[in-house]
Amino acid sequence: MVEPAKVSLEAKLLSVLAQPTRLQILYLLRDGEKCACQITPVMKEDQSVISRHLIRLRDEGILDSEKQGVAVNYWIADPRVFRLLEIADLIVRDLAQRRAHEAIGAFK
Repeated sequence: MVEPAKVSLEAKLLSVLAQPTRLQILYLLRDGEKCACQITPVMKEDQSVISRHLIRLRDEGILDSEKQGVAVNYWIADPRVFRLLEIADLIVRDLAQRRAHEAIGAFK
């Protein structure tokens, strides 16, 4: 049996990532560091909402940040998070293809 503490930590990480706005933020930061002032205008939510998501990602160790004057710059703390997202993308694509094949088969 897998250690419950390990499962709990993995679940916490995945729950932080399992939010569309936070995923969008990660993809925006994929190319490098950005100021919150660059992230917010791209998103379709209020600045306060984006700020809460950035803080959550930072507090969970997924992002790092540095305040420079009134600006706060954010960057990915561990780029391995994108390997996890690439695997999720492959799984989602495979599931979609399987469901499409099943749907086509239902009409035969």
